[in-house]
Amino acid sequence: MKSNNIYRSLLFISILLFVVFVILIITEKPNQTGPFLILGFVSLAIAVRGFSLFKGFSYSIWIFTAVTVSMYYPQFFLSYGNFELKGLIVPLLQIIMFGMGSQMSLKDFAGVIKMPKGVIAGVICQFTIMPFIGVSIAILFNFPPEIAAGVILVGSSPSGLASNVMSFLAKANLALSVTLTAFATLLSPLLTPFLMKTLAGQFIEVDFWNMMLGIFNMVILPIVAGLIFNIFSLSKVSVKGKIIQLLSYFLIILLRNFIAFQTSEISIMEFIKGISIDVFWFLVLPIAGAFLFKYMAKGNNEGLSKVLAFISMLAIGIIIVVITAAGRDSLLEVGLLLILACFMQNMFGYGLGYSVARFILKMNENDCRTIALEVGMQNGGLASGLALQMGKVATVGLAPAVFGPMMNITGSSLATWWRGKEVGSRKSEVRSEEKT
Repeated sequence: MKSNNIYRSLLFISILLFVVFVILIITEKPNQTGPFLILGFVSLAIAVRGFSLFKGFSYSIWIFTAVTVSMYYPQFFLSYGNFELKGLIVPLLQIIMFGMGSQMSLKDFAGVIKMPKGVIAGVICQFTIMPFIGVSIAILFNFPPEIAAGVILVGSSPSGLASNVMSFLAKANLALSVTLTAFATLLSPLLTPFLMKTLAGQFIEVDFWNMMLGIFNMVILPIVAGLIFNIFSLSKVSVKGKIIQLLSYFLIILLRNFIAFQTSEISIMEFIKGISIDVFWFLVLPIAGAFLFKYMAKGNNEGLSKVLAFISMLAIGIIIVVITAAGRDSLLEVGLLLILACFMQNMFGYGLGYSVARFILKMNENDCRTIALEVGMQNGGLASGLALQMGKVATVGLAPAVFGPMMNITGSSLATWWRGKEVGSRKSEVRSEEKT
């Protein structure tokens, strides 16, 4: 009872602080608003933890708190000494992707065989609906070229881990969600650069091969490292299975370096050196880490999952804050319009994803929910990393920074709403599928 009173008090305090913020805006004293808005978000983030219905929004509110701090005090998030903090974006994204891979196995990709209709439908919707929504919204709002390209980049990215979490909360088809995320991510080195070249090429220059290599570096190879960590520390895979998988992952590393060799002016020695470095970081080190984990933590997968989840959430927060600080001036110019644009893109993704699955493909409710979430929720971290690689994190990177926190709020709200609605009996859905 005492703790409930504390949460209610904090909620009341947050409301008072937001009221003071509004009053200062009305009285044209914007320079004094920062501390009140920041403390308001802090109080609200803690307060919602005391209400079961809103508890899941706490992380998103903390993100808004961090973004608010970076908007008012960007100087603290641009550099530390001579080191520019945007240099953290790619390593943090790689850590997130490693965590994703460590919780996956080849069974997630095998789901393509078990659920071909759902996977094919989901992937097609993912890489058609969202990119074209992005183009339409960018043209509709008449954004500056680099801001417009960022909106398209969000739509051209694959789904991320957040969609899996929301599918679980929504009582959707979690197995299909995980498989779709894995498969869309696997296809992203080809499809994301192709879509950006085709759709965003009218706004900015897009280097197809450079973007493909960037996705390999930021997503594919870290996931490979995570998969290797998984088979040596958590999964019960035969020696033959481990050898086959290691050879497969080595071929992926070889492919990445071969593409670099063919598209860049590097020598044979640099090609060999690149392979050696990638083998060390993404093959040898994960194996060593797996054995160390088994020895130190006795294979405690549950504990590892919690640690990786915390690190991933922290990393996403840091990425968003750094991008917000870097693009503060541009965000002040198009802020409200960009928020509206990202909201529309997100909502249309959910709506069209669900509608296509339900009314055109006649899929069952569980699968419709899954596809809606997979289509509407994108990998904002990857989009941010690509924006950094292009040297345009302060402009192209803004849409991913806005879209990320927003989709977590809308996705968790949608998942909570769906969770309270009956899915319907499995028999009736099977009969419906048989008729189609």
